[in-house]
Order: sequence, then structure tokens, then C-alpha cells
Amino acid sequence: MSGTNNLYADIGSVSLNHAGEQLCGDHVEIAGQDEAGSVIVLADGLGSGVKASILSTLTSTILSTMLASGLKLEDCVETIAATLPVCATRSIAYSTFTILRLVNNERAEIIQYDNPRVILLRDGKHLEFPCAELVVGGKKILRSDVPLRQGDVFLLMSDGVEHAGVGGVYNFGWRREEIIAYMETFLHVGFTAKTLATILLTETNRLYGGKPGDDATVCAVKIRERLTCNLLCGPPSSRDDNEKMMSLFFAREGGHIVCGGTTSELAAQYLKKPLSVDLVYHDPEIPPTASIDGVDLVTEGVITINRVLLYAKNYLEDNALYERWSTGQDGASKIARLLFEEATDVNFFIGCAINPAHQNPELPITFSIKMRLIEELSACLSKMGKRVKCSYF
Repeated sequence: MSGTNNLYADIGSVSLNHAGEQLCGDHVEIAGQDEAGSVIVLADGLGSGVKASILSTLTSTILSTMLASGLKLEDCVETIAATLPVCATRSIAYSTFTILRLVNNERAEIIQYDNPRVILLRDGKHLEFPCAELVVGGKKILRSDVPLRQGDVFLLMSDGVEHAGVGGVYNFGWRREEIIAYMETFLHVGFTAKTLATILLTETNRLYGGKPGDDATVCAVKIRERLTCNLLCGPPSSRDDNEKMMSLFFAREGGHIVCGGTTSELAAQYLKKPLSVDLVYHDPEIPPTASIDGVDLVTEGVITINRVLLYAKNYLEDNALYERWSTGQDGASKIARLLFEEATDVNFFIGCAINPAHQNPELPITFSIKMRLIEELSACLSKMGKRVKCSYF
């Protein structure tokens, strides 16, 4: 999500279900991811299971939709207050919520109702921001307005995170200051919002002993500068377009990735630079990378892209494979880091020539598979909130 000041909001969330439950009682809804801003709502339904899941989904969907439509925060909160009554037996609301609205990526409006307080990490350290107390629809609401800066990380969470370790590792759960200290240690690495959320929830699960006593959800929002990455895959359908495709590709600002043997040879010829192949297999299933002066990364094509797609799909789910691609030295891991962690805008330059090597009946690879891989990968990147453009030659 971009704004008018070249800042981008990287948003990622992960959830843990209460042990024995098929559905999570927490829900994160994101609406209006465009130039004007985003609305992120994390709702925690009372209890766990189906009922809690319905309540949290209803709450987050109503709030995010109304806010993204431009309605006032007070009107939205009053609607929820009137829609979701207080539990008669426990005298508490059926759903709590945290709202973070990004306005032109210049400021964040934060509304908090009975969830753990939002954590802001700035310049590698925790920064406490002021909250004004309001009463809306009979409910005590905390409201804040925070000017954004590059590198800001906001952590939204349900109370299942703070309850981790109760009666076990910690007598009174995982305290806020301990959560802050834990997350401060990871800020210098440059992880994505999704990976930061995954790291926090993985530790939460560990403190629960692998059997969460409550639903737990973390949504991380990381403010960063926009960065473009360009990926070239496959030679053009007509040889006459080689020069055109290469000139357009290398004229683009940002990083440049070249995928495929024939494609890398064409790139080397265009740049008038030697192509040097690395003979080391960092992953036995992924072909080695190569290097061309003037290109950030040179890899094999279909096999490597297929692995990147696997990582992208997992990233959108539970992100369990992040340790593999975030540290791996093979081509697929390097592409994943560039596309998932660094790029905010991705331009695909796709050559439509049919590779003779792919016509071998011994190989279960076809031209249509390459196109499908690129289409699926671009769709995954769009779901990550990145601006994606595909050009065909």
C-alpha cells in the first residue's frame, strides 16, 4: 500500500487456534489498500471456536468496510456497540477490537477497545504514544493519532499473546514489556511484517507448550520506502524483439533479476558482459545461480520460479518456511528475499518464446506451465500488497 510520500505499508498477520479448535476466534480484516490508505482491524471474539470466529469476522468486516467507505470512526464504533451486545453472564463485550487506519501513509489513526495495547517500535526501540480516552456507545475507547516515519513497526495483537505461559513459563502470562524486549532484538534484521508477526506468534506457541489455551493473533505493520524490482523470464517470441525487451527491462529503476539459461545469455549479450556460472549447489533441488555485471541476480528459470511460488503460497498462509528462504543461498531463496522482503513494486518482463528444452517428452515442463507459474506468483505478490505489472514479449 502506497501513499503520497513514497512510503509503503507492509502488512502481515498470523493466527494460532485454541488447542482442539478448527476455527480461530480472532480475525484480521484489511480494506481499502490504495493510494489513500488502508484500514486494518483485528477483532477477538468472546471465547473460542465457531461462535467466536463468527463474532470476530462480523466485527472486523463491519468496521473495516465502514471505515474504508469514509465514515467517521465514532459512527463505526457506535454501530458495532449497538450490533454486538454485552454478554449477560460475564458482563463483557462479545468482541474486542483494534483499528489501525493509515491515512496517505502520513499518519496512523489507532482505535483500541479491550485488546492489548498496540506496540510501536521506532528506530529499533519501543516508543509509547499518547492515547485519549473516549466513551462511545457506552464503551471505553482509546484513540491515538501517530505521525508515521520510515521504519516504524506497529504490532497489533489479541490477548492470547499476553496469556501465553500462564501457569507454566510465566505466572502471570507474557508481560507487555517482555514482548517488547523480545521483538526489539529482531528489528535490525530487516524482516517483513509477516515474518515479524510469525516470529512473535512462534514464540507465543512455544510458551503455550504447543497447546494454546486461547486464540492468538498478531498483525504487524511496517512502514518503509518504496522499492522496485524487475524480473525477466524467457526470451521474446520473436528474435527481433530481443533488443526491445532488454532495453525496456534494463531502463527500469530498481533491482534486476534474470531467470533462465537462454534469457541470461541474451542479457549478457545485450550488456556486453561475460556470463559466469556458479557450480555450487546450495540446494540439491535448485540449479546454481550465475552472475552478470550489471544484474543483481541471475538464476535458472522454471524450477527456481516453481520453488519461489511454493514459498509465496506458504508466506500467505502460516509462513512456516520463512527460515528456509530468509537464510538460503540458492537462487529461489534469493529471489524470495528480493520479492518478499525488499520489493514493494514488481515488474515482470515475460518472454513468450517456447523453449525447445521444454518440448522434450522426458521433461514434465511446458510453455503453459511457465506462464502459469508467473501468473500465480504475480497473484501471490498482489495479495502481499505489492504493486505488480506484467509485460509480455
